[in-house]
Amino acid sequence: MSNTETQPAVQRCGASPDEETGAPRVEVLTPRDVPLGGPRAMTVRRTLPQRARTLIGAWCFADHYGPDDVAATGGMDVAPHPHTGLQTVSWLFSGEIEHRDSLGSHAFVRPGELNLMTGGHGISHSEVSTARTTILHGVQLWVALPEQHRHTARDFRHHVPDPVALTGTPAGDGPAGEARVFLGSLAGDTSPVPTFSPLLGAELVLEPHATVGLDIDPGFEHGLLLDRGEVRMADTLLRPAELGYLAPGNRTLELTNTTDAPARMVLLGGTPFGERIVMWWNFIGRDHQDIAQAREDWMTGSRFGEVKGYDGDRLPAPELPNAPLKPRGNVR
Repeated sequence: MSNTETQPAVQRCGASPDEETGAPRVEVLTPRDVPLGGPRAMTVRRTLPQRARTLIGAWCFADHYGPDDVAATGGMDVAPHPHTGLQTVSWLFSGEIEHRDSLGSHAFVRPGELNLMTGGHGISHSEVSTARTTILHGVQLWVALPEQHRHTARDFRHHVPDPVALTGTPAGDGPAGEARVFLGSLAGDTSPVPTFSPLLGAELVLEPHATVGLDIDPGFEHGLLLDRGEVRMADTLLRPAELGYLAPGNRTLELTNTTDAPARMVLLGGTPFGERIVMWWNFIGRDHQDIAQAREDWMTGSRFGEVKGYDGDRLPAPELPNAPLKPRGNVR
């Protein structure tokens, strides 16, 4: 997706540790609505970045959208646009998106299937929901590339993870839920897709009133983005579209679906990203000059290649702000 936002959001304070149970503290990041643009703008709910939290691991951007009736909203039609210094992760719950990029990739994003695009030094792509789509629903995520890899070559990967049963305390017979691990390792499954920093990305579904205890990497910080239902994350209740943040130092994560219907969420994780970044429009750099150069290269038609097969013009870059862009990291 193309980032049209200029003002990051604030965070809702999370729960403090329970003095009796010693449950870990969870910060709750609340979303804000951001239109993607156009006469019938598709609106997304954005939870990353925030003023108080720029990254979770290397995850630096999270858009959650739908379920949208494309007959009413017009669906997704994002013209060719550039990326540098990051990877894009597309994950759908329903619908279908056609992806084209300047590497020559022509692929479809479908529910339960990972499409991961590496921008590195520079790539451009388009995203359009297909005519077969009636309801569009999913997440778009970005991963910041570490300094030593941020100028890597453009790349595109596709992976279909198998569902993995989750054990716990279900309301009835059978598993307590299931996971689809699209990056990293969880619940005994490991994605074959390589990453440039330690990462975790998985879709989780919990049965009604089920509780699961997940073994997690204590060196990771984690974020749980709730799609539907209400889920208690380490004794903190999350509502739809909220993202719960858990700091490193925890070896288990307990999740409870408090509702009478299945709950769905996306679990993100990674080692704390020790670099400060500048994220502006669709670029990630380390200083203002990185961004200014990327913008100039896009507007002059160099570096990012050409997206073939898209019917329409590419997106122009917005004007840079008058003040120099400053690097940001997590505020602590």
